[in-house]
Amino acid sequence: QVQLVETGGGSVQVGGSLRLSCVASGYTHSSYCMAWFRQAPGKEREGVAAIGNGGDTYYADSVKDRFTISKDNNKNTLYLQMNNLQPDDTAVYYCASEPFVPRLWALEYTDFGDWGQGTQVTVSS
Repeated sequence: QVQLVETGGGSVQVGGSLRLSCVASGYTHSSYCMAWFRQAPGKEREGVAAIGNGGDTYYADSVKDRFTISKDNNKNTLYLQMNNLQPDDTAVYYCASEPFVPRLWALEYTDFGDWGQGTQVTVSS
């Protein structure tokens, strides 16, 4: 059974940084596609960044050049380094995984079957 547990959320001021972590268990982490999504109150869940099993990465335009997705296969952990955080980044952030995602670049939440419980990120001005 796949289990994903996110940590690292918190409250920061505009321009600050946070690093989210997602520890995966129950499957071979390195062979899965993984991604970060976020959902703000009253809004749909949106894709933030994704990483394929070959290490290819994809980002939403809104976070490009500010966020970096990476993974440590030895630790079965996915990361999201978030820099220069803005109020619009406030949301619950979710980790997701799926064995194979043909259109990983599309960052579609419907393509992912396994999800973590989420971690809150709040950015204040």
